[in-house]
Amino acid sequence: MTIKDAQLTIDTWIKTTGIRYFNELTNTAILMEEVGEVARIMARQYGEQSFKKSDEEVNLADEMADVLFVLLCLANQTGIDLTDALEKNLEKKNNRDSGRHKANNKLK
Repeated sequence: MTIKDAQLTIDTWIKTTGIRYFNELTNTAILMEEVGEVARIMARQYGEQSFKKSDEEVNLADEMADVLFVLLCLANQTGIDLTDALEKNLEKKNNRDSGRHKANNKLK
């Protein structure tokens, strides 16, 4: 599935199953909540926090997909073509950072 396909799939799902989009502010708050769930798993799985009994059923891939779903919703709501945005963002990073990381001794 391409990013464009994902945006169209989400739009169709929202308009049929989901009835309508939540407003942009609500979806931004939901996005932050979902990112927090990813952070919680990362802190326990790769960081120093330990899992609680209630954390045993966590699924990092599913939580990341939740983040992507809401991000795609926001892109649709605000008229952003994420394929185009990502391509432009990568071009910006390539121009700005072409030698920056190679010269960083901390990364060697």
